[in-house]
Amino acid sequence: MELLRNAVRPYAWGSRTAIADLLGRPVPTPHPEAELWMGAHPGDPSRVVRPDGDEVSLLSLLEEDPAHHLGPVCVQRWGGRLPFLLKVLAADEPLSLQAHPSAEQAAEGFRLEEEAGIARNAPNRNYPDPTAKPELVCALTEFHALAGFREAQRTVRLLDELAVPSLRAHRELLAAQPDADGLRALFTTWITLPENYLREVLPELLEACVEHVRGHGEFALECRTVLELGEAYPHDAGVLASLLLNRIVLQPGEAIFLPAGNLHAYLNGTGIEILANSDNILRCGLTPKHVDVPELLRVLDFACGDMRVLKGESLDANLTAYRTPADEFELSRLDWTPAESGVVHLDSPGPQILLCTKGSVRLTSSTHNGSMPRELRLERGQSVWLAASDPAVQVRPAELDLDGRAQVFRAAAGAF
Repeated sequence: MELLRNAVRPYAWGSRTAIADLLGRPVPTPHPEAELWMGAHPGDPSRVVRPDGDEVSLLSLLEEDPAHHLGPVCVQRWGGRLPFLLKVLAADEPLSLQAHPSAEQAAEGFRLEEEAGIARNAPNRNYPDPTAKPELVCALTEFHALAGFREAQRTVRLLDELAVPSLRAHRELLAAQPDADGLRALFTTWITLPENYLREVLPELLEACVEHVRGHGEFALECRTVLELGEAYPHDAGVLASLLLNRIVLQPGEAIFLPAGNLHAYLNGTGIEILANSDNILRCGLTPKHVDVPELLRVLDFACGDMRVLKGESLDANLTAYRTPADEFELSRLDWTPAESGVVHLDSPGPQILLCTKGSVRLTSSTHNGSMPRELRLERGQSVWLAASDPAVQVRPAELDLDGRAQVFRAAAGAF
């Protein structure tokens, strides 16, 4: 049971307030802060803070003694690698439109790029590692996203409402085959349009969106999103592609799970993200970074319909779990109020990371092999590493915030 010091990633789309406020630093910050990483990713591993103040990389600890820190099940399934990465994600601007591969697609793509001699840090590299990258995001604030292909008939209705002359033939293409195959055909057409055509069609689309918003139309939220993306990326095919996706608004505590092949873009808001410990991203647009259209089409899942919003499964009065099919991770949320101030018992055969997001909590370890119980207070913004071999921990509120709440998120491996 040891505190972590974590890296902040300063991507341009990040917030100047959200992460700094969580960590108790002055706001606004001089530069955007996009992600707070907690885990053992080689790019920015957390540092374990020892009781004497010394620090050591969590990645180094796992390499030195994987059995102690990860446990036998994790070591057998994932080798010496922590299978998950926990993040605080704070977006003031949209992220790129992207998807992630399945385990089989990642392994094959990685093998082919290794054989081709493409450096793992090359800007045109799609697969820097051979693993899948499922992810889940849980809202801390109202959180906006595009995720998954909308039911095709509703997209036909959206195109009817906008009535963009240069998109009429594209509307007919989808109307003739309103299913996954029709979406694949339309998406492929749009994502491969030449820039000179995009320069003609996108202004028409934006004008139609303005009129739809002014008229308080059925798809006003979707149209506002198109207008925002069109302003930021005026000649980008991703603006067109966004018309095909579900527009989602998560309230605090709500989550979505993004499996392999799901096309998505986070738009704005602050959330807790948990994902497999991988860097494999296939981008579609809304980015100056590398876009590999053929490879993207190989991994995309064009199944359409509403994205399921996860409310979490209540395990007791203070503990909620977000169940997903991912073996790499499971996210849980611990909450306390004046009316619900019980003790939560956490025990796992694998590693865990706890992050306090509201108030403060007190962690007490159980006795183990004759050792004395240990106690640690976790303040807002602080996180703690629990190795697989650590004794069970009891978590109770120490101090509620001004809204009368204490809250902790728990990341653990999911394959137990």
